[in-house]
Amino acid sequence: MTDEKIESAREADEESNPESDHQHRGRGIPQPANGKSQDSSDGNTADGHDLADISTANGSQTREWSVIHRLWNWKPKPARYDPENPPKFTIWLNVLFGFASCFTVSNLYYNQAILNRIAETFSVSFERASSVATLMQAGYAGGLLLLCPLGDIFPRRPFILALVGFTATIWLALCLTTSFPLFSTISFLTGFTTVTPQLMLPLVGDLAPPHRRASSLAVVVSGLSLGILVARILSGVMASYTDWRNIYWFGFAVQYLVWGLLYVWMPDYPSKNPAGMNYLRMLASIVYLLVTEPLLLQASLVAFLLSAVFTSFWTTLSFLLSSPPFGYSSVVVGLFGLIGVVVILAAPVYSRLVIDKVVPLFSAVMGLTVELAGVAIGTFTGSFHVAGPVVQAVAIDIGVQFTQIANRAAIYGIQPSARNRVNTAYMAAAFSGQLTGTAVGNRLYALGGWVYSGSCSIAFIGLALVVCLLRGPRETGWVGWSGGWAIRRDDLPSGRKGSGIEAPTELPERALVKTARIVEEGG
Repeated sequence: MTDEKIESAREADEESNPESDHQHRGRGIPQPANGKSQDSSDGNTADGHDLADISTANGSQTREWSVIHRLWNWKPKPARYDPENPPKFTIWLNVLFGFASCFTVSNLYYNQAILNRIAETFSVSFERASSVATLMQAGYAGGLLLLCPLGDIFPRRPFILALVGFTATIWLALCLTTSFPLFSTISFLTGFTTVTPQLMLPLVGDLAPPHRRASSLAVVVSGLSLGILVARILSGVMASYTDWRNIYWFGFAVQYLVWGLLYVWMPDYPSKNPAGMNYLRMLASIVYLLVTEPLLLQASLVAFLLSAVFTSFWTTLSFLLSSPPFGYSSVVVGLFGLIGVVVILAAPVYSRLVIDKVVPLFSAVMGLTVELAGVAIGTFTGSFHVAGPVVQAVAIDIGVQFTQIANRAAIYGIQPSARNRVNTAYMAAAFSGQLTGTAVGNRLYALGGWVYSGSCSIAFIGLALVVCLLRGPRETGWVGWSGGWAIRRDDLPSGRKGSGIEAPTELPERALVKTARIVEEGG
């Protein structure tokens, strides 16, 4: 009734004042007698048919975007998420994540064995060609810091698929380009987006039950370690018998294979932060976690020291083995990398039998003890007998693998909603350790040879043991052993902070999903 009165008043006003007609219809723009509107800017006219065409075009564009949106969000049946029946974390899904980690982290290491061939192809010095490896590692470091924390905001499935798909697509330029500056730029970009393994690890921490977390993480960590070895060996062999770009074509194909497998089988797990989070605050929270979570700081310091030992050994080993009394070729030196395969393959078994059943600190101390003994033997016998470096390589792999798995199993119990940021803090410490180990190891080897660099590694491992022993497995503060010395795990009912064991009183996943929906609807 009110609308009818308004319309009657409008008609009466138009009859008494005809000029108001163009004010209502054209918002102040005069209307020609033929019913067409005059565009004052260019004199073009538009009748009702033109407006209909524009509306049709807009509708067509909307439908096209709708189709693209539906295609992008369409998921195969195995990947669909049902909050009433969440997908189970099976061994096959665990192996898929390990496979994906293996052949995505390989991107970072294909170039290391073929830098001389890259220098020849692009007619640049070896020093300039080696910048390709540096740029890719620098890109990876940037991705760790800037991309990995986004796993705490975005749903992991589309985020991981986008990263793998983008990396695989721009990887094609590395297979084809004849420009060294472009090759270097794309190497940096692919390094920046090759962070899938560091998104997989926190995801496994989310999905695996606490009593299987260590063994599930071990599968992915082993895949990551195998990827490094596979990349170096494959690239060296293929470059020896074929064109070096074939290893890049292999990487291009296997990345799309990974993308396809993840597209079909990776479930669409919901975001852990449905209410959203400010990106800058999220980055600042990484530092906050380091200064407020004693367990994370303890694990990060150990990771820094062990990474320094690892890279110091492998960067100076080539100098030792290629010099008297050994004088081995680069091929033989490269085969030393195969020593760690047995340790890598044994890590999931050891994790299931030992790390899953004892407190993580015990596994870390055991790994460090074995590593300390092996490095001491290798340091003081390696200068005159090849058995020394072999023992040292095995011991370092044992220490790094077992300590790393134990540390990750512990830190992923700190804050379930911040596991990607926790992982970023941990990996930042490990990456800094790698840079430190490379620089310090090379410097000490130049000053005093194998014994000098090895002695520094012994000191680093000893310091790591001190860091471990300063804080017990159940201590909630920064230093001390409150809570007891028991080795076997005991699930604390209150989920005490710093225990490294997730509280069984956590909200069920179904309740978390319902809470996420309420937040989204309310927002």
